[in-house]
Amino acid sequence: MKTIGITGGVGAGKSTVLDFLRETYQASVCEADKVAHELQRPGEGCYQEILKVFGPEILCDDQTIDRKRLGSIVFADVEKLKRLNGIVHPKVKEWIRKKQEEEQRAGTKLFIIEAALLLEDHYEEICDELWYVYADEDARRRRLAASRGYTSAKSDSIMKNQLPDEIFRESCQFVIDNSSEIVQNT
Repeated sequence: MKTIGITGGVGAGKSTVLDFLRETYQASVCEADKVAHELQRPGEGCYQEILKVFGPEILCDDQTIDRKRLGSIVFADVEKLKRLNGIVHPKVKEWIRKKQEEEQRAGTKLFIIEAALLLEDHYEEICDELWYVYADEDARRRRLAASRGYTSAKSDSIMKNQLPDEIFRESCQFVIDNSSEIVQNT
């Protein structure tokens, strides 16, 4: 089985690349953000520890973690963000390693791991190749405004906390320039 790690900045179009690999090559795709969200649900691996650190004020009425509330806390304080990442990211990587082993046993030919923090969390340890999905900042801003309703200021605040383009290019074996829009034949 070949394992490819895919990363890139917010709005770069990683989902488009994942969809292509899933549809064209029947790749099994694992998205770290989705795993993280699952692990933060009540009764899952990160829930109690997050609650212990950040308190019950981050909970919704149904006892799920209010991600917007938690986000406003951690993105305003670098140390709190590090603390949250220290809880979540090791458990996500452990979950992904187990999934990778399951896929290997099942005979999967192509396993894709998509993670924003692929480089920071050293996924090169479990990937055969790292791919960087690049898009210029204007394209990313347009996409984020259209798909998520982000203001330019919100996009900037997220982008400034991500690794610079040079680091991605130095660390990844392949670069996919996804700056243009995909035109579909109808």
